[in-house]
Amino acid sequence: MPNLNISVFDTHCHLNDRAFDSDRNRVLESCREKGINYMLVPAVLRTGWDGLLDLCRQEKGLYPALGLHPVFIEQHERQELKQLEQYLAQYQPVAVGEIGLDFFIGSPDKDRQLYFFSAQLDIARGVNLPVVLHIRKAHDQVLSLLRKHPVVGGFAHAFNGSLQQAQQFIDLGFKLGFGGMLTYERSRKIRELARVLPLESIVLETDAPDMTVAAHRGERNSPEYIADCLNMLSALRDEEPQFIAERTTGNAFEVLGVV
Repeated sequence: MPNLNISVFDTHCHLNDRAFDSDRNRVLESCREKGINYMLVPAVLRTGWDGLLDLCRQEKGLYPALGLHPVFIEQHERQELKQLEQYLAQYQPVAVGEIGLDFFIGSPDKDRQLYFFSAQLDIARGVNLPVVLHIRKAHDQVLSLLRKHPVVGGFAHAFNGSLQQAQQFIDLGFKLGFGGMLTYERSRKIRELARVLPLESIVLETDAPDMTVAAHRGERNSPEYIADCLNMLSALRDEEPQFIAERTTGNAFEVLGVV
């Protein structure tokens, strides 16, 4: 990580995942030494909400998002939507997520995904919170639902849609997340998007412990490696890392309404 005078925000990090149970404190300490002082920690299952909230209460700079992830759609129960409303009111996380549509997974139950996604969009709208979107092979469907169930914006996590789709998400108030895939030479489409999109529409993320950077291929991903993503984005755009860090961190705070 270059010597930056501003904190970096990892807008998508599952630091509550059991993959970090053995060294979570070390990872946090290492991040803070590198200027990575803020992380958004999105939920995936109802059973993880309490532990996620506890972690974010204990550690400065960690912000919780609560939601029901589409990949685990068969594990979600409808009453958990009511519980989500209750948790949002009681614990006031900064976002609803990780939610969305995943039509890439084998034999996806599309109707069930659509139901839970639409319901969570309505819940987010009701409490005026941004959402954290998970999208695979479903960009147009997500865009259609966002128009039917408008929210205040949020993050399109690990964005890999087209330039036209990117502009539609931006028009709906979303920032687009770029992370470890930027560091792979084969990711030409994603690199080109990160190069040409307006910087005010981009945020940095890791998706740790998944989607690791090229330098750590085959290893557990870590928020520590967001430096690789920052440096690659800097190189692609021919802009100083300090400038990239400042703007992307500011973009994250803008969406979440936190300081």
